[in-house]
Amino acid sequence: MSADATPSAAPPPTGNGARQHGERHTPSSPVDRPDLPGQQRRPEEHTPNKNGSADRNGDGGRTRVPRRRPQLLPYLLIAPALLSLVVVLGYPLADMLLLSFQDMTRKELFSGESPPWVGLEQFRNILSDGFFWVVVARTAAFTVVCTTLTMAISLAVALLMRRVSTWVRLIIASVLIAVWAMPVMVAASIFRWLFDADYGVANWLLSQLPMMDFSKHNWFTDPWQGFAVIAGVVIWGAVPFATITLHAALMQIPQELEEAAVIDGVQGSQMLRHITFPVIKPSFVMVTTLMSIWNFGVFNQIWLMRGGQPEREYYLLGIYSFIESFAVNRYSAGAAIAVVTVLLLLAGSVVYLRQMLRMGEVE
Repeated sequence: MSADATPSAAPPPTGNGARQHGERHTPSSPVDRPDLPGQQRRPEEHTPNKNGSADRNGDGGRTRVPRRRPQLLPYLLIAPALLSLVVVLGYPLADMLLLSFQDMTRKELFSGESPPWVGLEQFRNILSDGFFWVVVARTAAFTVVCTTLTMAISLAVALLMRRVSTWVRLIIASVLIAVWAMPVMVAASIFRWLFDADYGVANWLLSQLPMMDFSKHNWFTDPWQGFAVIAGVVIWGAVPFATITLHAALMQIPQELEEAAVIDGVQGSQMLRHITFPVIKPSFVMVTTLMSIWNFGVFNQIWLMRGGQPEREYYLLGIYSFIESFAVNRYSAGAAIAVVTVLLLLAGSVVYLRQMLRMGEVE
């Protein structure tokens, strides 16, 4: 080979050879090679709009999400109900609140004069009265007992309705609806006959037991026994609503969920605690709160069972407020007791709302 011969161009080194010769190897961009495994696309750069700011929507800042106009139709639909509540409940509550700050007597009632303003005197009088706190404690205890027994019986009947055959379930539902439709006056009359001292069925049945004599036994002589009978009337009328509501909640439990729990070995009380109750908990809390509010304001059952003349041992807050207003003619004192009762009920409603909000956050 001659010295002046031009050498042929050698191919560029690749792989390790390129690294040995110091040449820079530029890999293909993942944007250009989207088929490479494990590679991700780089986020697209935002194009600046006319103001020089980046447009995150990628449309040059020309498209904007329109604001939703407020809809008036829902408010118009609930307006009649709200107006009815304001007329039926709002005005009496406002008038009762105003009366609790006054001193209404028969003189102002029949003459039409404006009663004198006494401020918080009525509240100071009732809050400093020891008998008022006895009535409050009695009302709270009565509410707890009636609500607990109602929810326990209702849950048991609802679980039973879920396991029986269809025709048995229909019979139980029909009986519950019939009991729910029964007026309070009729139910109170039936219970007064059942526990009558002379001709009561309860006394006759208990007298048939050995070494027991309940002939001529008056159940209302002892307030504990009397409140047991009154609680029976209250629970009798409350169980149907609670049972039907809880049964409806139980029907929403997926059957696949229970079958999977059975396969995992969950049985008996574990099924109720970990599977059934968490599903029906919102309905259970709602019904419990409603029952507490209704039982806290019980009036008709006590008034009817005691023939319109309840003794002081049978006073609950509703009875106490009514007696102070219309029997003793201390209208303002009765109004103050009613206001305190409403405040206590509102406190219970706040607890209910907090429980529902917590359950909503968990879900």
